[in-house]
Amino acid sequence: MKKLLNTVYVNNPDRYLSLDGENLVISQDSAEIGRVPLHNIERVMTFGHAGASPALMGKCARDGIELVFMSRSGHFLARVEGEVRGNVLLRRQQYRYADDSERSLDIARNMISAKLYNSRWVLERTIRDHGARIDTDLFCRKSELLQSAIKQARQARDMDALRGIEGEAASVYFSVLDDMILQQKEDFRFVSRNKRPPLDNVNALLSFAYSMATGMCTSALESVGLDPYVGFMHTDRPGRRSLALDMVEEFRAVLCDRFVLTLINKRLVSRDDFVRREDGAVILTENGRKSFFTAWQKRKAEELRHPFLDEKVEWGMLPYVQALLLARYIRGDLDCYPPFMWK
Repeated sequence: MKKLLNTVYVNNPDRYLSLDGENLVISQDSAEIGRVPLHNIERVMTFGHAGASPALMGKCARDGIELVFMSRSGHFLARVEGEVRGNVLLRRQQYRYADDSERSLDIARNMISAKLYNSRWVLERTIRDHGARIDTDLFCRKSELLQSAIKQARQARDMDALRGIEGEAASVYFSVLDDMILQQKEDFRFVSRNKRPPLDNVNALLSFAYSMATGMCTSALESVGLDPYVGFMHTDRPGRRSLALDMVEEFRAVLCDRFVLTLINKRLVSRDDFVRREDGAVILTENGRKSFFTAWQKRKAEELRHPFLDEKVEWGMLPYVQALLLARYIRGDLDCYPPFMWK
């Protein structure tokens, strides 16, 4: 099993990244302020306008270290990568599956069923842990609706029907997200999901977490030899990481949404960690991103028992595990793709 290594987050746009031997050097105003051995790193993520030397970019590309450039709001800009080392036969089979509507639907049904299952268990866990602070009858009704949606998703006869079921179930789930915010209600109130741009503090956190998880899925898919841009449910579009977007559906509720709720309910973020831009977009400040990354790294290192493998894995390794299982299915080693279903 692949080992979970460290991710270096460069949060200040005034920092410059360079290479010295086998070390990542972080500088500001021509003065060195940090040094990290590259052998301990699997990913470097910069936010804002931080620059990087060609020597460092070449080293990262050769050694398989992902160097990612993001906007301040967490929007993906670019990634430095070397040669594609994936199995060409695996990718050719992936493209055949993507062009086969029945096979695509089989995979998409499993992924969306898992998404709805995981969303339902977020509600069930809230009932168990905070029953005295929420309307349990309301949550039980929403849980039953999601249970029904799972059955419908498994029986969907085409992709449009599956998308419709997923969209209606998402509305059910998000209708009680605000009820799961138990602290700082005056500053963190969720009315509806909005993005591009996010217009409130909660949506800013959700969008940022989804961007991080999508990046993890992209890297995981590439690491096992799959093409993250050719998906089964999300349609092909230039620049869209369709397969990564397919896979991240399984992790939205259990990894991203629960993480955002933890940040708010444990007061790891506050209203001072956000700023509103002139276009109305709400984004995290530098200090807000720092708090986010600190908690995100801790979350990724936590362990759980994988339901299919029956082994302990870190949360941060889940995208890699699922990418590996998807690759095994496409190769013909598994009868179906086993999605991640948390409980």
